[in-house]
Amino acid sequence: MMDEARYNQLATAAFRRILAAADAIDPDLLEAESTGDMVTLTARSREKCIVNTQRAVRQIWVAGRGQGIHFTYDPATSAWKDDKGRGLELLAFVADVVHDISGVDFIYPG
Repeated sequence: MMDEARYNQLATAAFRRILAAADAIDPDLLEAESTGDMVTLTARSREKCIVNTQRAVRQIWVAGRGQGIHFTYDPATSAWKDDKGRGLELLAFVADVVHDISGVDFIYPG
């Protein structure tokens, strides 16, 4: 298991990218709220995508589209991958959920 300092660094970087993408969207279409270890993305329809840390297991969890997906950092690909081996990647999954709930494209800067 990765050490806490590395986990914090990687989780913080992922949250920053998610928030930066949300900031580029009209807040009337998608609202972003960051509180500690959680980011809540809320569409005009009031549907949500919730992203939060799970420090004890060094994962990031995402709730959206009626499901909860757990992501673990994969150093081989430098990406957060779902822990069930379904081929889901954190940032792509969040973008898909945001598109589904809001109809807008969620584009990560940089």
